[in-house]
Amino acid sequence: MSKTLQGKFKPRNPEKYKGNPTEIYYRSSWEKLCMNYFDLREDVQSWQSEEKCIWYADPVSKKNRRYFPDFIIKYKNKDGILVTEVIEVKPYKQVVGPPQNPKRRTKSWVNEVKTYLTNQAKWKAATNWCEDRGYNFRIITEKELGLSK
Repeated sequence: MSKTLQGKFKPRNPEKYKGNPTEIYYRSSWEKLCMNYFDLREDVQSWQSEEKCIWYADPVSKKNRRYFPDFIIKYKNKDGILVTEVIEVKPYKQVVGPPQNPKRRTKSWVNEVKTYLTNQAKWKAATNWCEDRGYNFRIITEKELGLSK
């Protein structure tokens, strides 16, 4: 993500937030952008940030770990049907992953591979968790936010 911007989010519509609306934190400017969108959109009925824990098997550490997706939102789609969606905000390069055969296998490349493998395990667990509940799982990148060049 570009310059990391972290802070406390103060919703204009605290009644829509499921959790403590005085304790909402964003870890990037992209998350803050999403929070503003969820807070102000009329079709978004409720939302929460990092309130739900999903267990996953981390292939890098070989341990079971907890994953807290960035957002869970409930909104009415264009047909008026209430939809629940679990959303993760990530840079596009983490979604597509590092090159499989780089010219040099640097420490940076190894770390990117580990991050990619861990994220894939988290997202698989989140997808399964969502399917069990009739929810959607979606990853939002700078492209969906309209921030890519």
